[in-house]
Amino acid sequence: MKSQAYIWGGIGAFLILVVGVYIYWILAEPASVGGGGIEWTGTVALVFSVPFSFMVGFWIWQAARRSERHHGLAPEDDKEGEIAENAGEYGFFSPHSWWPLFVAMAVSFAALGIVFGWWMFATGAVAVVLTALGWVFEYYRKEFQH
Repeated sequence: MKSQAYIWGGIGAFLILVVGVYIYWILAEPASVGGGGIEWTGTVALVFSVPFSFMVGFWIWQAARRSERHHGLAPEDDKEGEIAENAGEYGFFSPHSWWPLFVAMAVSFAALGIVFGWWMFATGAVAVVLTALGWVFEYYRKEFQH
C-alpha cells in the first residue's frame, strides 16, 4: 500500500506543476483573445485537487503503517513477494442488493434539487439518508440477517 501512497503523492506534486503552468498560460494570453485575468473555475478546481490528492496519499500511507504494525509487511510492498501471497477472501459483497440503485437515484434527485429547488434537495437528502441506512442494515433483518 505504500507504493499507492507514493503514487498519490506524485499526483499531488504533478498537480502543483500543472497549476503553475495553467495560471502562467492564462495570464500570458493577450487580453484581446480573452485572457489577461484568472480563469477561476479551472484554477480553483486544480488548486483544490492538490491537497485532496495529498490527503488521499497520506491516508493510504497511514493505513499501510498501521497494517504493517499489526500484520507485517503487505505482500504488494514486499520486494520478494509472490502473487499467491495476496490470495484469499477480500470481503463480502452482496450479490442481490437493490439498495445501491436506490441510493444512486436518491443522490441524483438531491443533486437535481440543487438546480430546481431547495424543497427537492431537502427531499433528496432525506431519501439519501434513508436509502443509505437501508443499504447498511440490509443484512440485519428478515431472511438475510446474520
